[in-house]
Amino acid sequence: MEFSELIRTGRAQAELLPGPEEAPLRGTLCVTGHHLLLSPGPPSTPDLWLLLLRSVDSIEKRVAGDSGTITLRCKDLRVLQLDIEGVEATLDIARSIEALSSLESVITSFPFFYRPKGLRLGDAWHFHPPERYYKRVARETNAWRLSEVNQDFSLCSSYPRAVIVPRAVDDDALAQCARFRQGGRFPVLCYHHAPSGTVLLRSSQPLTGPQKRRCAEDEDLLRAVLTGARPGAQGFIVDTRSSQAAKQARMTGGGTEAKAAYPGWKRLHRPLERGRALQESFVRLVEACGDTEQSMDRWLSRLEGCRWLAHVKEALSTACLAAQGMEREGACILVHGAEGTDSTLLVTSLTQLILDPLSRTITGFQELVEREWIQAGHPFQLRCAHSAFSHTRPKHEAPTFLLFLDCVWQLGRQFPLSLEFGEGLLLALFEHAYASPFGTFLCNSEKERCLCEVRTRTHSLWSGLNQPKEQRKLRNPLYVPNPLAIWPSVEPQSLRLWQGLFLRWTRPPEPSEVAWEKVWQIVTEREKTGDSAHSFCLSSQPKQ
Repeated sequence: MEFSELIRTGRAQAELLPGPEEAPLRGTLCVTGHHLLLSPGPPSTPDLWLLLLRSVDSIEKRVAGDSGTITLRCKDLRVLQLDIEGVEATLDIARSIEALSSLESVITSFPFFYRPKGLRLGDAWHFHPPERYYKRVARETNAWRLSEVNQDFSLCSSYPRAVIVPRAVDDDALAQCARFRQGGRFPVLCYHHAPSGTVLLRSSQPLTGPQKRRCAEDEDLLRAVLTGARPGAQGFIVDTRSSQAAKQARMTGGGTEAKAAYPGWKRLHRPLERGRALQESFVRLVEACGDTEQSMDRWLSRLEGCRWLAHVKEALSTACLAAQGMEREGACILVHGAEGTDSTLLVTSLTQLILDPLSRTITGFQELVEREWIQAGHPFQLRCAHSAFSHTRPKHEAPTFLLFLDCVWQLGRQFPLSLEFGEGLLLALFEHAYASPFGTFLCNSEKERCLCEVRTRTHSLWSGLNQPKEQRKLRNPLYVPNPLAIWPSVEPQSLRLWQGLFLRWTRPPEPSEVAWEKVWQIVTEREKTGDSAHSFCLSSQPKQ
């Protein structure tokens, strides 16, 4: 289908109301296959790229007299209002936006047409391959190997081509393990903690079923994990479901690892919300944040009622549990829920941020997102199909990745010197996960990205974010490398609403944000004279 077939009216005279504290813009509104443009015309500014249509979450239209109004609620939580001359033009433009913003075809999306100056196709796609992290693991231990058993994605459609597995387990055994795990997601290494010699693994649930099936190869794999760590090593299986949910899963073919079959491993249940419950929590939070007329009591009641901060607390608590098991008890950790593509990835990625100083650098964090979310098979196309404004009933949508970013923001707020990146990178990842000109977050798995030729036909987000002009927006000017683990507080008074995301379109910048920009200016000036951010922090402390 040609885009022109979906565009009923290509242009109209309109006025844009971007939001509070911003002046309206008037000009010619144009609809293209991927964008809305507002052209104020001379002598004003040149063409204004108003909106990537893919970022529209819902659209409302109303007409009165000889004009109409379109309200666009966007996936990045913006609310835009367009006042358009002509009733017919209003209705036609609304229908065009509805049709173009809901196209499901991946290969007709904007990343396949986006060709920015200064970037070449193929750049940065090679930045974070599985082989790169394996080289780091191989320098620390020889108990693991890089297997290409999934080279053609036949073993597991949601895993990458190469995975890190125990050296003592051959590929034939891995094939048997894959048949015993939901979706073929057999246990693989995602992090080796060199100080304790322990490892963090992830998988999906075992398919024990009502008959309590067993798999010798799967049992041997987890035994090899403990053997490769250190003599007498113990392991914890962190199940992100409740014990009741795990029992119910057994009746439909799923289940848990039996104690007798996996000696040395102890199972812990730490239930984390996922799916529709998490999506509804997100929706209720955004609704509360958008109501500027409510009383203080009503606001606090709605903030508590949506339970979003409770989800943040539970995610951080579970990650701390896994990190403490590795750091303080010298135990290996296997994390899984049911499918192993949502809350499992949330826990494993947060655990690494707590323990691994390299993951707290800009490059390391990009690698973490690439390895633990994109290559690990988080279904971005399904989970981020809609944000918080869609009128359709949630099917597969869930803000699991946003919950991860919120948890990272909480870490950065509690440890302001320990993360090399700031809020800007987290906001960018949120926006690009839901709608992006880059191909990084397209599709649901590496297999789908290969079929759509995403790596050869689109640009990588990392190539865009790593441009020198973008780095200033992303870097934390006060960063000081911290070789230690960072242990966040999850007490109620320690967790805050992420105002920079949930309230950024409904309020003017806060004094703290203005102060942060001033800090950037001071640090930049000191860098020119050779002073470090660390010396700035020391000089800023009050004298005793």
